[in-house]
Amino acid sequence: MQDMQSCIDSCLRCHAVCLQELTQRCLTMGGKHVEQRHVVLMLDCAEICQTAANFMLRGSAQHKLTCRVCAEVCEACAQTCEQVGGMDECARICRDCAESCRRMAA
Repeated sequence: MQDMQSCIDSCLRCHAVCLQELTQRCLTMGGKHVEQRHVVLMLDCAEICQTAANFMLRGSAQHKLTCRVCAEVCEACAQTCEQVGGMDECARICRDCAESCRRMAA
């Protein structure tokens, strides 16, 4: 149960950080930070993190499926954050969430 709570916390943190970074940093910086692929991945990451957390919070037997997808999307989001630059903290939080979700999906 401790591992699941840790994963829930990681997912909720990643959800919040992706939305905040997108709306408060990327949209104001422009350029590569607002390219479609990056923006879509940031939104996808926020959404799947919230979904994975919700599945775990309600004790869904399907939480391993959402966690597996969440890990993949978080990893892709971390990569795009590194590519656009200046988003190291967001990339780190995405990678932490990806690792936590991989453990839950196992």
